[in-house]
Amino acid sequence: MRSEPTPFEGGPMDGRVLPILTGPTGHPPKWYEIPVPTPDGPPTVLLYERVPSGYSKRLGLQKGWKYAFRPSGTKPRPRWPWTKTPRPQA
Repeated sequence: MRSEPTPFEGGPMDGRVLPILTGPTGHPPKWYEIPVPTPDGPPTVLLYERVPSGYSKRLGLQKGWKYAFRPSGTKPRPRWPWTKTPRPQA
């Protein structure tokens, strides 16, 4: 499997670079979860989202990926085109 050194930004992992396994498309996963054990109760989960790390000056091509800290700790729900929010009946 191929891995790519990916920097982390924000949160407790700020400034660290970890080798992250890439998928079949060559991209790291969209979300990266880090479980942190607690002495009592369920572990806390740190959530990082994959964002572009920057763009080249001349052509505007993407340089790579980095992970940004998501303090809310929740992923957004997928929005499928065939699901609609219910409208209030008048």
